[in-house]
Amino acid sequence: MKVYEYPERNVWPQLLSRPTHEASHLNAVVAEVLADVKARGDQAVREYEERFDKVCLDALAVTEEEMQEAELLVSEELKQSLQLAHENIRKFHAAQAFKEIRVEVVQGVECWQKSVPIQKVGLYIPGGTAPLFSTVLMLATPARIAGCEEIVLCTPPNREGKVHPAILVAARIAGVSRVFKVGGVQAIGAMAYGTESVPKVYKIFGPGNQYVMCAKQQVSLHDVAIDMPAGPSEVCVLADETSRPAFVAADLLSQAEHGADSQVLLITTSAELIPAVQEELTRQLDLLPRAEIARKALENSKIVLMHTADEMMELSNDYAPEHLIIETKDYMQMAAKVINAGSVFLGHWTPESAGDYASGTNHTLPTHGYAVAYNGVNLDSYMRKVTFQHITPEGVSHIGPAVACMAQGEMLDAHSNAMTLRMDEVNKMKK
Repeated sequence: MKVYEYPERNVWPQLLSRPTHEASHLNAVVAEVLADVKARGDQAVREYEERFDKVCLDALAVTEEEMQEAELLVSEELKQSLQLAHENIRKFHAAQAFKEIRVEVVQGVECWQKSVPIQKVGLYIPGGTAPLFSTVLMLATPARIAGCEEIVLCTPPNREGKVHPAILVAARIAGVSRVFKVGGVQAIGAMAYGTESVPKVYKIFGPGNQYVMCAKQQVSLHDVAIDMPAGPSEVCVLADETSRPAFVAADLLSQAEHGADSQVLLITTSAELIPAVQEELTRQLDLLPRAEIARKALENSKIVLMHTADEMMELSNDYAPEHLIIETKDYMQMAAKVINAGSVFLGHWTPESAGDYASGTNHTLPTHGYAVAYNGVNLDSYMRKVTFQHITPEGVSHIGPAVACMAQGEMLDAHSNAMTLRMDEVNKMKK
């Protein structure tokens, strides 16, 4: 990791830059696959599965027999862990339920909102180098709490045409309606447009590689909503002289092992902590099965030495990290100053991995600085707010003149007339 000591403010933007990819070729490839899936449905999906995932599929849907087989292949310990995580996720997200409020803005004019679940949602669960069965719980659990009628899950199969059994067990625990053996851009296209097998959904959730993210953004322009723009995983750790080097290094590596394009950032006020963390990184890295992936991620990563805690927090807010870990002596005071972050982990005993799995918060979070404007997935992500208003004749008298005046001011005479007719009727009723 590169070390920067007391950087001047004018270099902060360069210091906080993320790894970038050349996008023009990516956009063209993704657009071609999406158009093909839209035009040819299942046939195109199966061809892309054979091309990209190296598997020839007779059917895309996971069968009940495969679901039952998965139950036998997953250990009891993992099943119990999944159940515990699911229950914590359920508790936290159920507490987010919308409470309807009715407001009489003036006499005779009442307004309110109703929270309505999105009927059909699609979940994308990557395959790749790690089976993200935890993401199944994170996405499907709030969807089920919200009351979504159809919860569709797409995930790439292995070369034997099988989905990782833990993904299937998690899908059953969390209440997924149907699972399909489809990965990559073709999965996003199938859920966005619908095929003979895969139903069209109204909103797509879930992480993925740069192709999947590009596909989500393209289909969101015209066809379907998405949870958020996202990219490679990232973490920012704030540390001081009280931080434990082993904990800090472990937290950095827990994100670095996600992928070679992940980024980790350590911001500290302790010069003495830096070599101790670097030593721990070297020691712990050698013990990791995914060491090569983590090493490549660390090449994109940085350690920044700052003068004060306030400067640390300011730099972190500028970075807007997906995950923010505050491992300082005054972490609660620091927490009050957080403005931009996806999810925050406080104190020496709260690793980011707790939120990834079982603390109850959601781990589907904005990356690449999008935390300045987006939040992570929550119960509201699966809901729509429908507004209602009811006006009595008394209400027409109160707001009618203002409505007619404003409509005339915008030269929308039909708008004005719709209210003026009612005002005339109310005036007749008063005589």
